[in-house]
Formats: sequence, C-alpha cells, structure tokens
Amino acid sequence: MPLEFGLWRVDGQPVRVATRPMSVESKLEDLIEADPEILGRPLLLIGRQVQTDHGKFIDLLGIDAEGGLHILELKRDRTPREVVAQLLDYGSWVQALSNEQVREIHGAYARKRGLAEELDEAFALRFGSSPPEALNSTHTLTVVASEVDAATERIVTYLASGYQVPLNVLFFRCFEDEGRVYLARTWLIDDAEVAVPSTGTKVRGKQEQWNGTDWYVSFGDESGGRSWEDALQYGFVSAGGGEWFSRTLRSLPVGARVFTHIPKVGYVGVGTVSGEPQPFTSTALTVGDEGRCMADLPLKGGYRPDSGPTQEGDTTDRREWIVPVEWEQAVPREKAYWRTGLFANQNSACKLRARFTIDEVSRHFGIG
Repeated sequence: MPLEFGLWRVDGQPVRVATRPMSVESKLEDLIEADPEILGRPLLLIGRQVQTDHGKFIDLLGIDAEGGLHILELKRDRTPREVVAQLLDYGSWVQALSNEQVREIHGAYARKRGLAEELDEAFALRFGSSPPEALNSTHTLTVVASEVDAATERIVTYLASGYQVPLNVLFFRCFEDEGRVYLARTWLIDDAEVAVPSTGTKVRGKQEQWNGTDWYVSFGDESGGRSWEDALQYGFVSAGGGEWFSRTLRSLPVGARVFTHIPKVGYVGVGTVSGEPQPFTSTALTVGDEGRCMADLPLKGGYRPDSGPTQEGDTTDRREWIVPVEWEQAVPREKAYWRTGLFANQNSACKLRARFTIDEVSRHFGIG
C-alpha cells in the first residue's frame, strides 16, 4: 500500500489541513541544501550534483558523524525502477571513494558555496569533533520523494529487508493552511538505520595517508602532575599513571616528528624525538652540553618515580615514561595554538594523518 499520512489543525474542532500539489519536489534539493536538518538525521552536505566516473550526477552527497556517506537522490518524474537502479549505480561508485577523493568532493563544493574549504573544519563545526581517521567506511542510499507509489515501496522494502541493501525512502508531503505552507516528512522503513561497508577500496584507502614521520602527542599538563614548563625547558614529552596512558607514548621511534597538544588548550610545540623512552628515574636529559639525571633537575611538576602498586599482586606499570625531544618550535601554554577542525585525541601518542592539522600547525609555527 502506498505510504500516506495526514495533518490536522486542532486549536478548535479538528480541521484536516489540505495537501497541495508537490511542485515543491523540484525545490526539495534547494531546501535540503539550505537546511539539512530537514532530513531528520545529522548530516554534513559535502556535494551537490556530484559527477561520477560514469557521467551521471548525484543530487546530494552527505557525511555523518561516523564518516559514513549518504547518497540522496530525488525521484522527480522517474519510474521506481529507474530511480532505484540509478541509486544502486551511484552506490557502486561511491563505495570505492578514497579518503582523499571524499575531501576533494567536499573542497569543490565548499569553494562554490563560500564555505570552510577544509573538511576537518567543516566537520568540527557540524559535529563538534574531528572527522574519524577512516572516511566512507559505510554508505547508505536514500530516495527523496513527494509521493511513494506501490511499486517503489515493494522494490525498496524487498531490497532493504530481504537483501540488507542500505536503501530507504524519505517521503515528503506538502500542506497548506491559511496561506502558510508546511512540509512534513517520514521514512518508508522506520528501522532502516542500515549502512553497508564500502568495500570497493582497501581500508587504508579510506584513511588519510600517513607520511611515516609525523605523530600526535597529548601532553597532560596538570596541576600537581607533569608540567609543560618542564617539558619546554628540558626537552621531553611524557605520560604515565597506567599502561593505557604510557603504552602509545613508548611506541614513539627516534627521529619521529611530534606535534604536541595540551588537551582543551591547543598545540604548544613541534619537535623531533631524540632518544628512547625511559622511566622517569632512568632518564637523562641534555642540559647545556651535559647529561643530567632528570630526577636531579629542579622540576616544577610531579612525576611518578615507580610503579606504585595499589594492592598485593598488582603489577600495573604506573611509572612516568619520558621521551626526549629536540624542539623545533615550542611556546608557553598561554601561547598555545588552536582553531576549529584541528586534530585531538585521547591517546598519549598516535600517528598523525590529519593533513589539515599538520599544515595549519606547521604554518602557525613557521615550520617548512
């Protein structure tokens, strides 16, 4: 049975609000672009009339907070077979898009509309966080229509329910009441929050490429604990208090370039790892022209000198681990650099793939 719903004004006796012909369907693309919230799902639009390699054009392309892509195609005057076939064709193309290609599509769209050109910045403005490392790990297909005939309902339901094709219909109906026009929406399949993996490209193609050199380091500058003033003066980064905190920091190789970030403050330094990770009590740092035991230095912060088991049999390594760094550029905490879209992560250290962050922080600190 074709999908249908009504609207009543109930400020007195119930009065059914009249529907009006959806000449608006031709305008739906404009309305969705102007306010994607109309879709009822948080999306960032990254493209309109996106040309595929097959010479066709996707009406609207969006991305969700998990990095999945959403293909939105208006039914217009096409038959159910035509619009569904077109969406499946688009899905076969979209699933192979790499991280870089997704970014290029967004960049071209943003330049046309005068928006933030970098996906990282636009994503953070929309969702409040940096984009995930992998983009286009899943994709979904949506028919946008002003009416749904029985044939469309049968085809979509069959593919979505019987074969787990990530396909649904977003149905809009237009109402007019006392000179005002209203737009209502509903989904054909209520529980079709289904997305399939985009398997057309190897998983690593969904991530930004790593240059093999740059790492992100989160330095927890905290009252009574480690101090960025110490790290800035003596040249090191550190982490401790548990295996989860120190393990990633200990993976930093000699020669790695580290972009150092104080959580909720900003980036404070870029430098090169100059020595192997060592526990605090075993660390020697170069001060002037001589090596000095870190424990003998006049430090402002506090650092865990041993594992400090809390109970018998507890072998958790809570020591502070130190990694020596030669700073290329570094600034006091109050001069930290931050802008919307820069990468931030809870790990003490991880590979830095975010090109936007590398470029912006390098530019800010005058690093080539």
